[in-house]
Amino acid sequence: MTAAQARDRTTPAQTPDREISRTKDVQRLDRVIIRFAGDSGDGMQLTGDRFTSETASFGNDLSTLPNFPAEIRAPAGTLPGVSSFQLHFADHDILTPGDAPNVLVAMNPAALKANVGDLPRGAEIIVNTDEFTKRALLKVGYDTSPLQDGSLEGYQVHPVPLTTLTVQALKDFDLSRKEAERSKNMFALGLLSWMYHRPTEGTESFLRAKFTKKPDIAAANIAAFRAGWNFGETTEDFAVSYEVAPATTAFPVGTYRNISGNLALAYGLIAASRQADLPLFLGSYPITPASDILHELSRHKNFGVRTFQAEDEIAGIGAALGAAFGGSLAVTTTSGPGVALKSETIGLAVSLELPLLVVDIQRGGPSTGLPTKTEQADLLQAMYGRNGEAPVAVIAPRTPGDCFDAALEAARIALTYRTPVFLLSDGYLANGSEPWRIPDLEELPDLRVQFAQGPNHTLDDGTAVFWPYLRDPQTLARPWAIPGTPGLEHRIGGIEKQDGTGNISYDPANHDFMVRTRQAKIDGIQVPDLDVDDPHHARTLVLGWGSTYGPITAAVRRLRTAGQSIAQAHLRHLNPFPANLGDILHRYDTVVVPEMNLGQLTTLIRATYLVDARSYTQINGMPFKAEQLATALQEAIDG
Repeated sequence: MTAAQARDRTTPAQTPDREISRTKDVQRLDRVIIRFAGDSGDGMQLTGDRFTSETASFGNDLSTLPNFPAEIRAPAGTLPGVSSFQLHFADHDILTPGDAPNVLVAMNPAALKANVGDLPRGAEIIVNTDEFTKRALLKVGYDTSPLQDGSLEGYQVHPVPLTTLTVQALKDFDLSRKEAERSKNMFALGLLSWMYHRPTEGTESFLRAKFTKKPDIAAANIAAFRAGWNFGETTEDFAVSYEVAPATTAFPVGTYRNISGNLALAYGLIAASRQADLPLFLGSYPITPASDILHELSRHKNFGVRTFQAEDEIAGIGAALGAAFGGSLAVTTTSGPGVALKSETIGLAVSLELPLLVVDIQRGGPSTGLPTKTEQADLLQAMYGRNGEAPVAVIAPRTPGDCFDAALEAARIALTYRTPVFLLSDGYLANGSEPWRIPDLEELPDLRVQFAQGPNHTLDDGTAVFWPYLRDPQTLARPWAIPGTPGLEHRIGGIEKQDGTGNISYDPANHDFMVRTRQAKIDGIQVPDLDVDDPHHARTLVLGWGSTYGPITAAVRRLRTAGQSIAQAHLRHLNPFPANLGDILHRYDTVVVPEMNLGQLTTLIRATYLVDARSYTQINGMPFKAEQLATALQEAIDG
């Protein structure tokens, strides 16, 4: 919908049994942070996603943080099995999922214990009291119930028997108790939808579509959802509901949708293939948190997309490189462990000088590490994780919606310069979501390429021949010849090629020349200059890359509101760096680089520009909090 349409929708959908009560107070808020938490089988991700979708349609700005258990199926009711979904929505422009929830919905004791430490004093806690049995309490280390021992006195606690109320609401359905209990997340969603005046028809339509082959289950979930709404209306425990107005000034005019990073990236790849007039080929092996891209692209065969789920990571990139040789826009998706396995083939792509997109959705490592948690620790692997001198371009999106534009930019570089390109997203961007303006087709770049059509070199005897390594003088890219084109036969393989002819060459001077030429090609990639946000001529610069953009910007806003002077710049292009980066860095007395690693960009900055950049790091599997960064940056300003 358009932003104007979103702003016009200021009341929930009405049904006869759910008219808004005028007897309860309505409190207006400028923003709210809600966290849904429960067992991994409680449907917290679905609940959060539905609340987010309705919030997006209402017109609020928003940012989300899904947090998945690291274990595939931890024992029910245990701390390792807690799944949560945090949503920050507001009537103004926001950048992060929020530091601390104002509201926690805890479906069991484990969810309460795992999350209560993040709550500020005075926060609201909605607790499913049915799950607070002695056995469940002991399983997570509670000797007594926190609902009775006074440990929650600093919070506004709403004890709600969610399971019992859900079963009662579904008593007329032909469902077992266990089947009825599964709808308790919809009861909770209905209650929260009442509390915050969220639209409801979208969720009901979603449930009908999701369970179209099981209409009884769809009807039961809708009944539970409505029962939760009506419970909020009638119970005396909730005397106040809240209203967060649409973000009327946060969005430029346009058509918007809520989008996650992985979905935006998939759409960006499709758009790139259409703008390049090339078929899109994805060679991939499923790996968290990148698998959603494979799933999404497999749905779009109508756009000329071919997806190949290979038997392993090496086969996936091998197939992709073969598709690049055959004239496709070739992509492989993975995470850090997969990049390690793909490194030899990436080196082959460097040698062959073919366009290839390597999409790395970073997660915690090393080895299997933290599969469902976020990290930025693959930057140096992307830069140097191959044998020999094998330079590649590296770019990183900054927000979930920006993954669309980053995919287009990665394709531009790969196709123009005939090189592999790393696109470094991460779990935080991949699973998080935000409102995204759908671009007009006229805004998308023209990515069409010209394949080699015939001979491009004349020998001394006058014979016209095709030289596969005769380079474009501007880009140093070699010609891209489609296999089977008469007269364009040429050798491929990993052994060093002779400049121009492409013949196998062991000549030391030729190898030296080819290595330096491949490096010069990457160094010469045209990227935009780096923009600096410095309205007050600060002495301290905070430099970020990738998903740290939201927390850094939020922290900078807090400091400026408090009267501090600080500059901010954020890198999209990490290899090559923007041409003006060195000049920018030397303008400031202090440069601080926050990263979710042990200081990898800081290492590159120090080595490249001889600037004593300060590293501020975090590697706990979670994104930075704005207040945390604001404190660290204030210390840097103070010296």
